[in-house]
Amino acid sequence: MKPSRTIVFWTLIIAVLVVLEIAEVFHFFTLGYVTVLENPLAFIFSIVLITSLALVGALFIGIYIAHRILSPQGFTPFEEEMLHMREDVTKLKDKVDVLVHSMESKKEEK
Repeated sequence: MKPSRTIVFWTLIIAVLVVLEIAEVFHFFTLGYVTVLENPLAFIFSIVLITSLALVGALFIGIYIAHRILSPQGFTPFEEEMLHMREDVTKLKDKVDVLVHSMESKKEEK
């Protein structure tokens, strides 16, 4: 089974992030925390940018989820099978009722 391009892409992204985290833990390189303290304007700008991007992403995810929930969709194969089974059970119940009535009528005749 060949994985899709999306799965490969996100797997690579996660692998790169894990490698960066391991490199940070073992001090192969260090991020510049001093730079943040030296330039608070850049820190505030980055926080505002990250917050705005997170809100836009959450908005799009919310729109997508709402669309999936509210859009009319057909039944899944499992639901279709359950509907067919319900019809079969109803038919069998009707046949059993007919048999019970015919047995009762034969008993009354005797």
